[in-house]
Amino acid sequence: MTENVRFCQYFKQWMELYKAGAVRPVTYQKYEMTYKQLVALAPNMTLEELSRLTYQQLLNDYAETHERQTTMDFHRHLKSSLLDALEEGMIGRDPTRKAIIKGTSHQQHKIKFLHQYELQALLNELDLAGEVNWDYFILLISKTGLRFAEALGVTPDSFDFAHQTLTVDKTWDYKSSLGGFAPTKNESSVRKIPLDWQTVIQFSQLTKHLPEDKPIFVQGKVYNDTVNHYLERLCKRAQVPVISVHGLRHTHASLLLYAGVSIASVARRLGHSNMTTTQQTYIHIIQELENQDNDKVMKHLASLI
Repeated sequence: MTENVRFCQYFKQWMELYKAGAVRPVTYQKYEMTYKQLVALAPNMTLEELSRLTYQQLLNDYAETHERQTTMDFHRHLKSSLLDALEEGMIGRDPTRKAIIKGTSHQQHKIKFLHQYELQALLNELDLAGEVNWDYFILLISKTGLRFAEALGVTPDSFDFAHQTLTVDKTWDYKSSLGGFAPTKNESSVRKIPLDWQTVIQFSQLTKHLPEDKPIFVQGKVYNDTVNHYLERLCKRAQVPVISVHGLRHTHASLLLYAGVSIASVARRLGHSNMTTTQQTYIHIIQELENQDNDKVMKHLASLI
């Protein structure tokens, strides 16, 4: 009977039936997290007990310890399952209608990046004389702004040395125990990144005798923490602020913006789906550059008679 079916029980069945194998593993993990949260918040709530009031209370309970965007994701997962339950006649009406999404205040996460002279000091510490190592991995991200999984997915045939470009069309699923190639984050992430001549020379030498279709940097299981700890030691040796591998991506974008590269070009290089993402991520730099531009405008106007 429907009145005895627990909401979390139904969601788990729905998730396994409609989402398992239909979405990327990393996306399915988010549905599994929603299920765990649902069990923690309302382990005994049945479909029959669901109403706009009880559903709103469930969202409010979740929102007490999560930011609004995270609460919105939680709501979307639950809503999708409940709309199917409504269509199947398991519930009489949509309890998610006009739901109010709340959440804790957004925490401004400080973006850590290096300034140009700091990045140069870090790069000076790299050992690029031997074979493939994490130093080359750090160099590649510093010069291209690749995401961690994108850099792991780079193979020798990703490079077009004649035209000085790197094609990003796959990632490496380092979070899975099995590993393997995986799609990019989104369609916009598929891109060709122009390379400087120095990087071309370094990687043409490095990849000369490597298998064309095998990932350059993957030797067994790869952990993000392993590379971050290695980078931390390099930063301390170079006497610069400690940043993460993702911080190298921020460093790359920041240096381009300070150099006067347009937001549109930076967005394409990073593989952002739109310029809004770039603007929101680097708003502090953009505002600083706008202030500099305003000073230039005022000086120019003041010189006019």
